[in-house]
Amino acid sequence: MLKIIFLFFMAGGVPVAIAMAGAALVYILTSDSQPLPPFVVIHRMVSGIDSFPLLAVPFFILTGNLMNSAGITTRIYNFALALVGWLKGGLGHVNVLGSVIMAGMSGTAIADAAGLGTIEIKAMKEHGYSTEFAVGVTAASATLGPIIPPSLPFVIYGMMANVSVGALFLAGLLPGALLAILMMLTVAYYAHKNRWGADVQFSRTRLFKALAELLVVIGWPLLLWLLVVRLGTPAQLTVFAGLACLFVLDKLFDFQALLPIMTPVLLIGGMTTGLFTPTEGAIAACVWAMILGFAWYRTLSWKMFIRVCLDTIETTSTVLLIVAAASIFGWMLTVTGVTTDIAAWVLAFTQEPWVFLLLANLLMLFVGCFLEPTAAITILVPILLPIASTLGIDPIHFGLVMVLNLMIGLLHPPMGMVLFVLARISGLSLERTTMAILPWLIPLLLSLGVITYIPKIVLWIPKMFY
Repeated sequence: MLKIIFLFFMAGGVPVAIAMAGAALVYILTSDSQPLPPFVVIHRMVSGIDSFPLLAVPFFILTGNLMNSAGITTRIYNFALALVGWLKGGLGHVNVLGSVIMAGMSGTAIADAAGLGTIEIKAMKEHGYSTEFAVGVTAASATLGPIIPPSLPFVIYGMMANVSVGALFLAGLLPGALLAILMMLTVAYYAHKNRWGADVQFSRTRLFKALAELLVVIGWPLLLWLLVVRLGTPAQLTVFAGLACLFVLDKLFDFQALLPIMTPVLLIGGMTTGLFTPTEGAIAACVWAMILGFAWYRTLSWKMFIRVCLDTIETTSTVLLIVAAASIFGWMLTVTGVTTDIAAWVLAFTQEPWVFLLLANLLMLFVGCFLEPTAAITILVPILLPIASTLGIDPIHFGLVMVLNLMIGLLHPPMGMVLFVLARISGLSLERTTMAILPWLIPLLLSLGVITYIPKIVLWIPKMFY
């Protein structure tokens, strides 16, 4: 009955949050088998968002908005252009690499598509690429946003599944690299097939400067680890001295994106060393973005900051309303025995983990086409995670599989938000945008298959630290 009411509301075009909460309320008011006071809806919705990890949500959203408004996306684009723009099909590679870097700051696919997508699609069209190719590679690379840490879906999943958000962040590193490599191979295939050349002239100076930035990003945390762990220098003093050195290097060599690229390094480094929790890390990332925007690059004004804060409040309110509504809906599914019945049916059907993962992937891909990821996670976790745990599937591995499925769902009609964003940016119709994205599902689904059935790719780094 509960599911029928929910589907009826959704078919009527009711927003997903209201559909979930409304279905629970109507069921409570009309059900005689399990009489409950209507106030339980409010109580469960409030308790659903009364969670410490959820405090990270507004700060990660604010960080991504600040980076976009402060012109950081242009710096990331120029850095990626210097590093791989001289390859055949260069701007396609720049698109993927730029999304990898942006993913380390925004945490959402929509922020990637809207921020970098505007710059990349315009540049690719000016260099003679078809609009369809530009839209396709931008859509595919935008899925990296929630896979490479930080990630808003990982925060929601960690809260729902009661697993470490820090471990989930680390779990996304290798799968994110795998996705990026397969996308760049796809770009190389199209470049070879269409005989595309380079988009910028090869320059040793630009390349060496970009490689030097990359070397600093890799070497800086290793040097700090050596000083703190091996030589025993005070941790906080060493970190602050290291940050001062980064600013000096950036000033001396006029690097393009050294300091923005350090955002995920600082975030992951702080969490793995115990300097701060993921929630505190979100605040640290936000402070870092404000320092860069206000004090260092001076591209952020107070007027822009107020507008960014208002946008963040609006986005956060939407996300938390969905989480709250999904909490009561998920609780009602459990109370009415729906989750138990589904688990019993699946376990009676198969006891093989690989079969369950196949069925779960198909279900999550389907659900991802109709529900926003936050709502889908809060509904699917109570249903699927107990079955996965019974079959011995690691919850961190399952969480990454779930998030990747739902990110692929963002590229599909009828509810794919990335699809709508890119259609608006590119000026294509939804039909042409959908057709442009279809070939890029091949590397995404291939990555999904590898990540689903080779869990070591996901769990290797988390097990080193947790």
